[in-house]
Amino acid sequence: MRQFPAFFNMDDASVVVFGGGEEARRKVRLLAATPAHITVIVNQIDPGFAEEFAGRITIAPLDHAGPALDVARFAIVANRLDQNAERAINMARQYGVPLNVVDHPELCDFTVPSIIDRGDVVAAIGTNGTAPVLAKSIREKLEALLPQRIGDLAALASRLRPDVKAAIPDSKARRRFWESALTGPTADLAFAGDLGGAEAAMRQQMQTGAAAEGIVHIVGAGPGDPELLTLKALRLIQEADVVYYDRLVSDDILSLIRRDADRVPVGKSKGEHSVPQETIHELLIASAREGKRVVRLKGGDPFIFGRGGEELEAVRAAGVTATVVPGISSALGCAAAAGLPLTHRDHAQSLTFVTGHAKEGGVPDLDWVSLARPAQTVVVFMGVGTAATIAEKIIHAGRAPSTPVAVIENGTRDNEIRVFGTLSELPHLIQRAGIKGPALLVIGEVAALPEEAIARAFKEHVA
Repeated sequence: MRQFPAFFNMDDASVVVFGGGEEARRKVRLLAATPAHITVIVNQIDPGFAEEFAGRITIAPLDHAGPALDVARFAIVANRLDQNAERAINMARQYGVPLNVVDHPELCDFTVPSIIDRGDVVAAIGTNGTAPVLAKSIREKLEALLPQRIGDLAALASRLRPDVKAAIPDSKARRRFWESALTGPTADLAFAGDLGGAEAAMRQQMQTGAAAEGIVHIVGAGPGDPELLTLKALRLIQEADVVYYDRLVSDDILSLIRRDADRVPVGKSKGEHSVPQETIHELLIASAREGKRVVRLKGGDPFIFGRGGEELEAVRAAGVTATVVPGISSALGCAAAAGLPLTHRDHAQSLTFVTGHAKEGGVPDLDWVSLARPAQTVVVFMGVGTAATIAEKIIHAGRAPSTPVAVIENGTRDNEIRVFGTLSELPHLIQRAGIKGPALLVIGEVAALPEEAIARAFKEHVA
């Protein structure tokens, strides 16, 4: 470690920036987020610079830099390395001020890292000044993992620290309290924006010494590609104490669960309900009452044919806090991966999602006449086993047998299968491709738009 990371306290601090161009403006923007007094040393300043920071900066010429440097905590030279820059460097050295020279790490006493600012929580990534673009890339990845409101949680902890110390005098017990409060369900409340609820839970835990009651997050895992997870879903998966997951959740996403968390499969497959829905409700509630952070991980989106609504009602009816994190529906993710627009101004002015599987099994009782209307796209979930009957009923209700269709199995995953054809041949397409599910049926003119569908149609036309 060539550079030792440290954070300057900027309360009542003074800093100096040499330069009046764009690079200097960027540094001043960064410094203006602190309470520091900023002096900009420049003989010529870009238009708009002074106006942007009106009331936040003091401007002085190079000949009058001495008084500012005399009280400066550090200085930054942010102009091109010319005679004025060399003079600025020499002046800073004379006053013994720690110095950063932009784009010249060999001249720097310190480098300015890439910064993640979450209020009281600040993270900095440095590369010894050798690769700032790499530091920025790392910062962007870390930002995706840090909740936006983590600074609010830190501020709450700071405000309650004296009360916690008075209520829990033993240092080991106090450490256990903070570990629970800052990483458990209380933190989840703060991250969700409920700072009042987080404070109430923290104070209750402080007085009783008991762990806070857990929380259930019903999380959409998307169609399978881990890069299609939302940032919030990824964070909750990696923070969970126990994850109850469906069969449709991909192995790539399951690998993101932290290693010491419990993983409990509760998935169902066609004709085989390994865990009854009521039992799933009981498991979620029991785990939360043990003070655990619970994630109910569901393929696609929890509220689109995912029974997320039933689970939310059951958990909340038991008095347990529950939240829902949407996921990219398999309909949206699979269609996008296939280049298949579900709506299109020339072909589909409406979009309908239906299930191909009735609650008690078999074909659901759908409004077949509505589904047969032209200029719309119909997406059927869980329709592989009933595809023949679905096609027959839609054709009987008036949709043309030549209507394009697409069948997508394991969309967005490495083992994805896509087939294209017409409504009349839908069951034969599924049979020939060996599709067992999970798969989506897409019915409508838009199913003829992907390149694969066009290539198939061209091949048949030539033949």
